Amino acid sequence: MTRSSPQLSLVAVAYRYGRHSVLDRVDLAVRPSERVGILGRSGVGKSTLLQILAGLVAPSSGTVRVDGAPVRGPVPGCTVMFQRPALLPWASVLDNVLLPARLAGRLGRERADSAAEAHRLLDDLGLAERAQAKPHQLSGGQQQRVALARALASRPRILLLDEPFSALDPEMRGALRTDVLRLARERGLTLIVVTHDLADVAALAQRAVVLSGRPARVSDDFLLSDDAEAELRRRLGPSAPERAAA
Repeated sequence: MTRSSPQLSLVAVAYRYGRHSVLDRVDLAVRPSERVGILGRSGVGKSTLLQILAGLVAPSSGTVRVDGAPVRGPVPGCTVMFQRPALLPWASVLDNVLLPARLAGRLGRERADSAAEAHRLLDDLGLAERAQAKPHQLSGGQQQRVALARALASRPRILLLDEPFSALDPEMRGALRTDVLRLARERGLTLIVVTHDLADVAALAQRAVVLSGRPARVSDDFLLSDDAEAELRRRLGPSAPERAAA
């Protein structure tokens, strides 16, 4: 695969739930290490599209490919970070971050390396001193940082974010956006964020994709300038998705 080839591609993807058509003929191509924000009103199908990209939900029709290969199940090297941290409440912060290594069978073979990697991630996210804490002892922002460390511990090539900042206060949202962007750049990750908040897209993405209609299609797809938030407001106008609930 050349650098110019799409890493993720959707061609004429549709999704129906019973008699309800959610997505219709969605086309999307995302290149390696590209950062894309997907915007749209509440209920338009953004999260469904993200789950299709991850291989967690099969489309009703159309084609999904990763690195040129058809997607027929969960995509290896692709991790989704959801709105809720979903940490194991009985496990320490460290054990939560080690969960991907345990599930992949690496923990038994590479315990020292896996633990060192987990500690590095926690240190990088300012959580080194909370490694033995339980989730209920952490703030909401700290819990999301643990979820981010856990996501990165799975060693993804593609990181998908589904409204991961919506439950946080503005100051914590900004700090976590900064961490996500820094770590995605350092690791060369492909990053796709689904959100109703223009500021999330402006802070994280190089490109914005807008879903609209019933069923939803891609109504706009454009590169972002240096003044990304102003550009998003100008292009989307008073119907900007941030006005809708998450």
